Amino acid sequence: MPELSRFFNIVVKMLFADTRQHNKPHVHVFYAEHEASVGIDGELLAGSLPMKQMRILSAWLAIHEEELYAAWNKAVRNELPGKIEPLS
Repeated sequence: MPELSRFFNIVVKMLFADTRQHNKPHVHVFYAEHEASVGIDGELLAGSLPMKQMRILSAWLAIHEEELYAAWNKAVRNELPGKIEPLS
């Protein structure tokens, strides 16, 4: 699962070459012991994140929405999605 970005100890990844699990465009997020699947639109699909990290992630998703959809389109074509700038 390629890493898209890493910021404030939040790691954002996206699956590729997996047509069975790719339904709604989403990312997989890891923070400490927490794991979550979050739609590019910010909807929590599975798992959990602390509220503070969810707010940070939501801001990052909104800022990078176009890049994330482009990465998603690559991923469903079995191409590596590439890196996206972190928050600074």
